[in-house]
Amino acid sequence: MRRGISVAAVAGVLALAATACGGDSGGSGGDGSKAAKDPGSVSGTVTWWDTSNEAEGPAYDELVKDFSAKYPKIKVKRVPVSFDAAEQKFKTAAQSGKGAPDVMRTDVGWTAGFANLGYLQPLDGTAALEGADDFLPGPMSTAKYKGQTVGVPQVTDTLGLLYNKEIFKKAGIEKPPATWDEFIETAKTIKKKTGIAGTQLNPEGYFSLPFIYGEGGDMLDVKGKKITVNSPEAVKGVKTALEMVKSGVSLKPATTDGYVNMQTAFKDGKVAMVVNGPWSTAEDYTGKAFKDKDNLGIAPVPAGSTGKAAAPIGGHNYTVYRGTKNLDAALLFVKFMTSAKSQEYTATELGTLPTRTSAYTQEVTADPVKKAFQDALATSKARPAIPGVGDLFVAFDQHYVKILRGQATPKAGLDALADEWKSKLIKDYEIAGR
Repeated sequence: MRRGISVAAVAGVLALAATACGGDSGGSGGDGSKAAKDPGSVSGTVTWWDTSNEAEGPAYDELVKDFSAKYPKIKVKRVPVSFDAAEQKFKTAAQSGKGAPDVMRTDVGWTAGFANLGYLQPLDGTAALEGADDFLPGPMSTAKYKGQTVGVPQVTDTLGLLYNKEIFKKAGIEKPPATWDEFIETAKTIKKKTGIAGTQLNPEGYFSLPFIYGEGGDMLDVKGKKITVNSPEAVKGVKTALEMVKSGVSLKPATTDGYVNMQTAFKDGKVAMVVNGPWSTAEDYTGKAFKDKDNLGIAPVPAGSTGKAAAPIGGHNYTVYRGTKNLDAALLFVKFMTSAKSQEYTATELGTLPTRTSAYTQEVTADPVKKAFQDALATSKARPAIPGVGDLFVAFDQHYVKILRGQATPKAGLDALADEWKSKLIKDYEIAGR
């Protein structure tokens, strides 16, 4: 990770400044004021990079039609872009000043990095953030960087405890565990009474966060610029996960394809509980264990010894390119796509979780999955908002799987992770306690 912006990135930012009218206020398509004061007069073309699954494309095409009917002077070009390639593709286009979209569906983990490079339009006080108080605090926190709002939350997600109600009933268990200690005891009871394994852990660093958060730990102290992933609290959390594997409460995690193995075991009824997100439920319903959809139970992740439970927030924000020449039109498009009405539509059509409180209508919450994860969001927590956070998780995955497979102790493994982050990725951070 850089201490500052590279020479090439600086050149890109200067290019943006040269092509934009009014610097921060955007490009030649206005300064953003017309979108708020006279939206009906706004014209132009908005190019939108849509990084969602293309199977979701028809639903977004319908929203674009509705937007065009409301703002007939604005043309929208929805450009499907592969999620896997989108981050680097946007950086390349923005740095060169050529080919970047006016609006992009941006993973929450990319937002800080794009903002740090000067590629995102600040949105505070613009039409895009109308009704900002309606956004859930967690998702809204993912759209901020260094005190500025640089995105508008589109969809969100978090992790929850998913469980097989039939297995619970056979084991005589009436409710899901509220703490990790209860989780372990529940798993032992299930194994003893049914012969079925309690759980299977996903050996990805992201999935370790509920254990770490439950002990009051975190990956980083961003304000203090300290690495805390190897703090005593974090080590204690990971020890809980390791205990599940060592005691046989969890099936031994696979070295590769850990998520796939966990998901397959759960939907086939070979384990009783997993920690996963709302995106997984559609696949769960295809498994033999959940042909009866009512058999799928969902609860917030269990709490640690602190008595608090928390899971990381995922999702996507709509961001506006700082060099856009269609700022007013882009702001109106983002405002429309993140409105409560649009979010309610995508929630019912695509199964996404809204980021606005008012979008959790009776129709949306009639779906037990959305209602359960709405409750889980109340205790969710944003990941550190720093550039390159995705790279941190690549290293995290490698060290966490070693810990779960007994190749390193929790302390040694997390110490090694902290050292790697410090030496290769966030050199301007210090390791807490050293």
